[in-house]
Amino acid sequence: MSVTPAAAPFNSTTGLQAVFWDMDGTIVDTEPCWIASEKELVAEFGGTWTDEDAKAMVGQALPVGAGLLQQAGVDLPVRAIIDRMTAQVAEKVRRRVPWRPGARELLADLRARSIPCAMVTMSEPGLADVVAAALPAGTFEFIVTGDQVRSGKPDPEPYLAAMDRMAELVPGLDPQRCIGIEDSLPGVRSARASGLVTLAVPHFVPLPPDLADHTWDTLTGRSAEDLAGLAAAETDAIR
Repeated sequence: MSVTPAAAPFNSTTGLQAVFWDMDGTIVDTEPCWIASEKELVAEFGGTWTDEDAKAMVGQALPVGAGLLQQAGVDLPVRAIIDRMTAQVAEKVRRRVPWRPGARELLADLRARSIPCAMVTMSEPGLADVVAAALPAGTFEFIVTGDQVRSGKPDPEPYLAAMDRMAELVPGLDPQRCIGIEDSLPGVRSARASGLVTLAVPHFVPLPPDLADHTWDTLTGRSAEDLAGLAAAETDAIR
């Protein structure tokens, strides 16, 4: 889905060129919704789905998750599993969007400063479009969803695809002047392998301390200037 970009001209005076956002667990706290759907589905087929099983699913590409559910006894095709769970989570989000603290405010600040953002999620349009529609028009230049790539996170393909699209909007795009914001192990690995400056904001699953380039406990109170500082630190280190 392509979202109408902000009308204000892009200005890269801060050095920060673009920000790439994960969705589940980073912008919205949908993990409890996914876990509830997983447990319900496995129970329907007579199986058991533990909290540890649920943690193993966080940040994974949906086909990978569907395969894990099949191993737990769900006798449905991968496509049917993905469609069912996506529809259930999207319906819950339509009723009440579970925003992560500080995410909307940081997105608004980036937009006000004309720093382009893209969403890079392993969820599919049925859910990603619902979340995007709950934000002001122009929040994202575009969205890369799990069905648009062959290899999902932790593979770098989703972020590489997003950077290719962003490069059409931002001449001279440099991954070391861009930030990828993630909450999960597969997500951080994907963003880092693509060459982006990675910012981890752990949520549902703790992350190794040195996994990302930078780690924040929360986005609350953070600004575009803070992100620009992370990018500047990386480019200064290269010099």
